[in-house]
Amino acid sequence: MRKLSFLTRTSFLIGGFFALDKGLAFLRSIIIARQFSLSFELDAFNVANNLPDMLFALISGGAMSMALIPILSEYLTTRGRPEAWKLFSRIANLAFVVTAIVGIFIAIFAEQIVRSEIGIAPGFGPEEQDVIIKLMRLNLIATTIFSVSGLVMGGLQANQHFFLPAMAPALYNIGQIFGALVFSPTEPYTIGPVTFPALGLGIPGLVYGVILGATLHLGIQIPGLIKYKFRWTPSLTLKDEGVLMALKIMGPRLVTMIGIQLIFIARDNFASRLGVGAITSLTYGWMIMQVPETLLGTAIATAILPTISEYAATENWGKFRETIENAIRVLIALTLPFAAILAAGLLPLVRLVFGFDVDGTSLLTWTARAYLLTLAGYALQEVLSRAFYARKEALIPLATIFVRFGLYILGGVIVLKYYPHLSAIGIALAELAVAIEAALMLAIMNARLPEGVSAFPSLGRGLLAALLGGVSAYAVALYLPGGAVLTAIIGMLVGAGIALPIVWKEIRLLFNL
Repeated sequence: MRKLSFLTRTSFLIGGFFALDKGLAFLRSIIIARQFSLSFELDAFNVANNLPDMLFALISGGAMSMALIPILSEYLTTRGRPEAWKLFSRIANLAFVVTAIVGIFIAIFAEQIVRSEIGIAPGFGPEEQDVIIKLMRLNLIATTIFSVSGLVMGGLQANQHFFLPAMAPALYNIGQIFGALVFSPTEPYTIGPVTFPALGLGIPGLVYGVILGATLHLGIQIPGLIKYKFRWTPSLTLKDEGVLMALKIMGPRLVTMIGIQLIFIARDNFASRLGVGAITSLTYGWMIMQVPETLLGTAIATAILPTISEYAATENWGKFRETIENAIRVLIALTLPFAAILAAGLLPLVRLVFGFDVDGTSLLTWTARAYLLTLAGYALQEVLSRAFYARKEALIPLATIFVRFGLYILGGVIVLKYYPHLSAIGIALAELAVAIEAALMLAIMNARLPEGVSAFPSLGRGLLAALLGGVSAYAVALYLPGGAVLTAIIGMLVGAGIALPIVWKEIRLLFNL
């Protein structure tokens, strides 16, 4: 039997931990939802997370990490590990100092950031905004820890070590679960045979869980640093050529990440004007859509990036186009029926898992369904943005994200002005701007390639599979005798059984990307 390659084994490892991370994230969300329901407290927690999360994503979680890995790899190859760790120290020191300074700025001006009409929660009352301010300031502690931990992931990956970085997000979720089970409750919380003591901290306890999770996220990776003989260099300079190279690569990616994060800020701004529960419904609806998006879109896009980068470097545009086209065909054919089938059977599962009342369950279900309409667009955007980064054309994703941002703002304003009764559902529908962004990126990519990418046959099969699979899943769930959850699951299995033969060609293609 032929052995799997290192890249294949690594892809399976990362994919497996993606699945574990999503499972733990759902468990965390279920526990929190059952404690706080669709309440202001939970809305406040979700709002307070966004700005610190944005800071982390910009400084170390997205822009800097993407710049760090290729440069560290080059240093490891040409200069050796000691020099690579010196560079890592300088970049990590810079990230930590910048994060701390920006964090202090946010803490000082938290009131203006929260209360302003263009801030993150202008629709809440003064007392409610006070809670958000307190939680946001507390959350900055975790952000500062992440400013180092996110870069440690990149440093270990540059050393071809993936196991501990892959484990880190799961530990982060475990910390948050501990916060929800022990720090927050006012009474002991029981799951099966286990009863957890209660510290009675309420909603701030969730933030202490975030801080614990961030500490675990960093701590689990320390053995990897020891294994690869990391030595910290107490140096902070902008004159080092490696640091300058990282900053040069980081620039366009940083602004692109700002555009992405601004969408989340705008989402909460809109939702804060739509009543209690809107923000939490958007947060959980997004999370439901993100499960298939991560396991399909992110996994495939991450796996093909090294290959298409090599093809772009050697100007092998035929193979480059073929790889991109195959990935797009697979994603279109799988995400369309997946979204339709999941949407058909979602209601009883949401009711069982989250335990909201009738109105809350309905709002979350329809918000998640609205987000599922964007699944294919998000998956394609993952592949196409990496295709431009492989070609070293970072300005294209930068331009298209602001097209998407503008369309999203327009959609949100229309919902607030003309369709406020749609609440979170309307704001989720505004995310369809990502499909326009993906279509624009595809058009630009085709204009740059000798032969364009085409996926119309797969689109046709995907739409047919979505129609037949979704209708079948809904019909079985509606008319089959039995409990709602059981019939929903059976319906989705029937729908998948009908859809799979239709897209079988693309499923086979998945194993030959």
